[in-house]
Amino acid sequence: MKKVGLWIQTSLLWTTSLFSQSLDLFGYFESQFMAALVNSEILQMQSNKIRLNFESDYNLVHFGANINALTYHGKTDWAIPDYLPENVVEEIPVALHSYYTITFQDEWILDNAYIRLAFDKWDLTLGKQQISLGSGYAWNPTDLFNQKDLFDPTYEQSGHNAVRFDIPFASRVNCMFLYEPDDDWSRSSKLVSIKTGLGRFDYTLMAIEKGWTIHDYTAFSGFDFQKILDTRRMLGGSLVGELFRWGVWLEGGYNRMKNSDNFYEITAGMNYTFDFQTYFIIEYYHNSMGQTRKIDYTLNDWMRYLASEQKALNRDQLYLLIQHPISDLTDLGISAVGAGDGSIALVPTLHSTPFENGELLAYANLYLGPENAMFNRNLGNGGLIRLRVYF
Repeated sequence: MKKVGLWIQTSLLWTTSLFSQSLDLFGYFESQFMAALVNSEILQMQSNKIRLNFESDYNLVHFGANINALTYHGKTDWAIPDYLPENVVEEIPVALHSYYTITFQDEWILDNAYIRLAFDKWDLTLGKQQISLGSGYAWNPTDLFNQKDLFDPTYEQSGHNAVRFDIPFASRVNCMFLYEPDDDWSRSSKLVSIKTGLGRFDYTLMAIEKGWTIHDYTAFSGFDFQKILDTRRMLGGSLVGELFRWGVWLEGGYNRMKNSDNFYEITAGMNYTFDFQTYFIIEYYHNSMGQTRKIDYTLNDWMRYLASEQKALNRDQLYLLIQHPISDLTDLGISAVGAGDGSIALVPTLHSTPFENGELLAYANLYLGPENAMFNRNLGNGGLIRLRVYF
């Protein structure tokens, strides 16, 4: 008990001393406008976001946190049946259409807040923190914590409340243990990984056990969709490096499920910057849980995909990005995402820094697939403009 009391007193002293030092405050303001053409009607939504970041260092302690304030304006309720194929909408009773709605609500959240203690032979991170796993660009089979937006895959992810140990054994060997508590031990996330390097490649092996919640969107429990609780045990790994001047990566994981079918995911890609400054990425993704034919997509498939409960609708997908600077401050690019059902989404993009500490992003999303396909025209062609100012 004396040792525990001493540890608590020491921790409180560190924390008090930490906040008595200078606290760095920085962040950004972001305004974003989105529009989509759906059923001959132009739908619009605007959001405004302020992100405040706090950081401080004192001896062995690093403190980091950020607060996000986010408001939505315009169309904030999006009826999902308006974007689904007719054969899927027919599965929904008309009287229940109002339940199938995505609502954007104003937020004021503590997105990250953590303390990292850096000792001689190991680091300990406590609190709400970033968990970023895998080497893939658009997809990360080993990341059971986050889901990327295919049209904006580099956008920041939310933090997760966890306890993390990092133990470096050598210059290129690091072991990580992570625990994210849930309501009980079986639902909590446990992760162990080891990362090493050889030559121009870095390798990571990992094992994760995590509670996984999806919904049955054809059944109700009270006024909500029925939950399906499962446990996901993933064994996987990744590598990233350079081969003949090309950046290459490979990432995959096998998921053993407690109550449902096992499945696996794999992604492989490469990138290159040519001498004339054009940047190129290509990445392939396979998910054995996805469907192979568009006629097999069910209401549950669509809803779980749109709700980010699963990464794939179709089993096979391909991502392509080409980007070229047209000036010192502006890049033009186009990305394409194709699915195994023959559908394609094109995303022309403009990225610019029009003034100091300012960043402008604009893109259009064009769906070229037939009805019932993953990237079908019912989803609504549109675009987004985002202006961000750092301070």
